[in-house]
Amino acid sequence: MLFGLLLSCDKEELVDEPFMDIDMVMDDVSSDDDITDNNSATQGTFVLSSDSQAVIQKVEVSGSEESYNFNVEIHSPDTGCDQYADWWEVFTIDSTLLYRRILAHSHVDEQPFSRSGGPIAINKDDHVIIRGHMNNLGYGSLVMRGSVEGGFVADTISIDYAQGLERTEPLPQDCDF
Repeated sequence: MLFGLLLSCDKEELVDEPFMDIDMVMDDVSSDDDITDNNSATQGTFVLSSDSQAVIQKVEVSGSEESYNFNVEIHSPDTGCDQYADWWEVFTIDSTLLYRRILAHSHVDEQPFSRSGGPIAINKDDHVIIRGHMNNLGYGSLVMRGSVEGGFVADTISIDYAQGLERTEPLPQDCDF
């Protein structure tokens, strides 16, 4: 069975820490001290322009509990190996990395692009976060959060939330082109 889960732009009350209301996303970099990550060395929330990060736009899930495959659509400001989306990942709210899909090359002429990955060992009601990563800019603030059962919605988190995952294997080895 295939579930199509699309980016939602509808206003929604978002109360789960470390999330902010999606309306706080702005075109310019801003700072807000309301949300912090206890696992992070820095405090504060930074919301980046969508044109400076790998933005997860759509998530489709297939499979069954404890063995889901995710097809993730990403829009990123790729310019070549000097700047490209080098992975997308799925992790828990408590910062446990569940899966990382390494992207071996830039997608300059293919925007947005989709890549599949899995299997991901979660239950249908497990809440997870899906985010992208840029090789030279790091994590962005625009993510998708939710569950297979309830669907995924656009949200924002601090760019330094669960930043320790940036050093967790697997990591990209090189950029093909």
